[in-house]
Amino acid sequence: QLLNKIGFKWECEHIPIRRGHQSWYRPYEELASFVKTFGHARVPSRFPQNPFLGRWVKTQRYNCKKFLKGDLSSNITEDRIQLLNSIGFEWDCGHIPKPWVISYEELVCFVKEFGHARV
Repeated sequence: QLLNKIGFKWECEHIPIRRGHQSWYRPYEELASFVKTFGHARVPSRFPQNPFLGRWVKTQRYNCKKFLKGDLSSNITEDRIQLLNSIGFEWDCGHIPKPWVISYEELVCFVKEFGHARV
């Protein structure tokens, strides 16, 4: 009750940005905007409208590979990986066999319709 009296917000409305992390969240928001515009997160590495975003996306893939190998020099975290996953980030563009992609898209449709991936 005391927290409610002073206007405490019980739910976060924005992505938490800690000091020193703003530089990661800004391009993340640009990527989220790209996804809304184009319907996917496959930003070309040489994207003329935003060359930095294409390089940033490539760097996230590289950092994730390092992270998964236990390389502590990677600046990606599990939280960042989850955020990228939440907007449909593709970690291995161009190297996914076509039949797998088709099955994945079918699973995505199933999840949208039934709310789970237990098939």
